[in-house]
Amino acid sequence: MIGRLHGVLLRKEPPALLVDVGGVGYELEAPMTVFYELPAVGEKVTLHTHLVVREDAHLLYGFVREAQRRLFRELLKVNGVGPRVALAVLSGLSDEEFCRSVAEQDIARLTKVPGIGRKTAERLVIEMRDKLPSGGALPAATSDAAPVVAGDPVSEAVSALVALGYKPNEASRAVRAVPTQGLGAEEIIRQALKGMAG
Repeated sequence: MIGRLHGVLLRKEPPALLVDVGGVGYELEAPMTVFYELPAVGEKVTLHTHLVVREDAHLLYGFVREAQRRLFRELLKVNGVGPRVALAVLSGLSDEEFCRSVAEQDIARLTKVPGIGRKTAERLVIEMRDKLPSGGALPAATSDAAPVVAGDPVSEAVSALVALGYKPNEASRAVRAVPTQGLGAEEIIRQALKGMAG
């Protein structure tokens, strides 16, 4: 099992990352909340990882903080939640927002995440409420920085939202609702996700 990577961040194109560790490039996927905390491309990064082994692929997921990885792993234990849905949950809601939604049994907020229907949201509330830290919150992010991704930020934002499970027309509509002038893809995605979460 690969539990942690420390190396140079070569590429970040939400939701994909490429990290060079001793000459080996590791491809990972990460929730958008992780992208907000990453250093610039070319800088050193340490990621806590979770490896999912399937018959047709080995998929590596990366997290800046151990608390994010723990929450991802707890989400995978919920019936009906696989890695794609867990990634969407952690992309659509910060750790704290997710914990608050579960603690307050806010089914409506959880169902705004792509891949989460009413039944899955109810299961999340029932199965996760006893697994979350007392007080219903995980440690907050240590950095609010949102590094800019190279290329056309609007197209990259739409592509990232589609990769996270949103329908193309939903993703386009959400991005159009954001004043994108001068913003990088990650900030556009952050604002689009906030807008969709209501």
